[in-house]
Amino acid sequence: MTDLFIKVKTHQEQQLPFALFCKPDSDRIIGVFQKNDHLYFLETFEEKGFVFAPFDADEIPFIPLEHSDVYVENVNTSNYFFEKKTSNVNSAISNDFFEDLVAKAVDAINNKQFSKVVLSRKEEIDNSDFDIEITMNKMISTYPSAFKYCFFHPKIGTWLGATPEQFLKTNGNALKTVALAGTQLATSSKNIVWQDKEKIEQQLVTDFIVDSLEDLAKEITISSPYSVKAGNLWHIKSDILARLKSKKSLKKIILALHPTSAVCGLPKQAAKEFILEYEGYNREYYSGFLGELNIDFVTFRTLQTDLFVNLRCMKIIKSKAQLYIGCGITKDSIPVDEYIETVNKSMTMKKIIQ
Repeated sequence: MTDLFIKVKTHQEQQLPFALFCKPDSDRIIGVFQKNDHLYFLETFEEKGFVFAPFDADEIPFIPLEHSDVYVENVNTSNYFFEKKTSNVNSAISNDFFEDLVAKAVDAINNKQFSKVVLSRKEEIDNSDFDIEITMNKMISTYPSAFKYCFFHPKIGTWLGATPEQFLKTNGNALKTVALAGTQLATSSKNIVWQDKEKIEQQLVTDFIVDSLEDLAKEITISSPYSVKAGNLWHIKSDILARLKSKKSLKKIILALHPTSAVCGLPKQAAKEFILEYEGYNREYYSGFLGELNIDFVTFRTLQTDLFVNLRCMKIIKSKAQLYIGCGITKDSIPVDEYIETVNKSMTMKKIIQ
């Protein structure tokens, strides 16, 4: 056990908050260990620390740099053997509640309530042998291009995930974000073909981000959409670059973008109201955002923010793991296909703990 995970074990025993994370394609794992058990919330968004934001709440928790110790270690998964497992998706799998929910959303779209909504479900599986060190190293080994994390706070719980989606990244007044949507299961074929439904969904996400940035940023540039692989799935992605009109506009930009249309829908408020009324459970921190706020924990440079959308994640409750998975619904959505998409997405975390 390394110094980093000895510190994790001590914090677990003392019920003190901490965050572990490894950035995409990084060879470093970073630990931020809070020295007390207080639950801090952002006020000005000029604070420095590791932020862990929920999908729907006015208060956004974070672990402050000023009240924390920071450990950085090189990634080393060579001491672990991870059996390669494959999972087959049964296309006959059904979930009546979720499929009915999708059908209800399609009706709402046809009735012009909104143009897109992102619906999700929660799945609980056994996780009696959970070990943070093994699980974290397994995520790093299996999903090198994702943002891998484990977050614990005694007043929030234990969450971990491997998300493929950047929320936003800033360096001074330079801003980068992405529009990510569309999903298909990876196969041996190198020819990725997208249907109109996925192309439209991705364009809606792009348009939402650009519209949200218009009054707060300038020199906005958008890349052409391209296919990107995340675990066992392909998505459509566009990179969006901009310059902030003011370095103090970070709060306004975060609140304008969150929740993104990739996890909520369009128009955002109408889609969000539908989710809160009909989805049937509390998302908590699934589809929120997390990461470094106003600080790089390796270089300790300020005015650098690196945040990710909390997708492909789960919450650990005793011997169980609660998985959170969702998909974007448009007028062309077919309920059983959307449910199967959530089954495909669930494999990201099931490969880590099964």
